[in-house]
Amino acid sequence: MEMETITWGDFAKVELRVGKVVSARPFSEARKPAYVLQVDFGPELGIRKSSAQITHRYTLEDLVGKLVVAVVNFPKKQIGPIQSECLITGFHNQEGHVVLCVPDREVPLGTKLL
Repeated sequence: MEMETITWGDFAKVELRVGKVVSARPFSEARKPAYVLQVDFGPELGIRKSSAQITHRYTLEDLVGKLVVAVVNFPKKQIGPIQSECLITGFHNQEGHVVLCVPDREVPLGTKLL
């Protein structure tokens, strides 16, 4: 499969930022099992809401306090009764379950991926 190339300018438009999950609850209205997360991106961006289909690998207790990487400059997206304000990033493992993309050390909330 041939990979499409992008310019540095294309990549620079994507705002990938570090946030900390401050609350997590089951998203009972979702078609597939998911959580509703509130993620703090620091004083510049504040707290944003997201839906994440990560119930196979993470419990609610696992998530609160966890650093995550999210795209914060997509338009808001209505997902059932909630409006998602960011996209939490992750990778599918061999079973097809999402494993979160996370920094391996503490960094200030809102830090942009370079």
